[in-house]
Amino acid sequence: VQLQASGGGLVQPGGSLTLSCAATINIFSDKNWAWYRQAPGKQRELVATIASYGVTDYADSVKGRFTISRANAKRMVYLEMNSLAPEDTAVYYCNTRPNSDSWGQGTQVTVSS
Repeated sequence: VQLQASGGGLVQPGGSLTLSCAATINIFSDKNWAWYRQAPGKQRELVATIASYGVTDYADSVKGRFTISRANAKRMVYLEMNSLAPEDTAVYYCNTRPNSDSWGQGTQVTVSS
């Protein structure tokens, strides 16, 4: 599995970003996918999950602000992030759920004024 996350950047509090993840994997559509994040000095945490059949789930800290989606034909996973706050600052990774050992480099999201 190869995973390439992109779309991060510097954004002001209250702003929005959409992250993308390109997966190089033989079988994409039957897997559950997720976004994770790791803030400086903290453990990696699960942010959002989308099941193979489309059901989504979110960490309480992002519920109502983030939306995960997938495009099976393109082998892509997305994370739309709205109302961003400084505590959302982290490196964001996509991976399967449960996760594989292939994390990729992630994409940095920095929320700061």
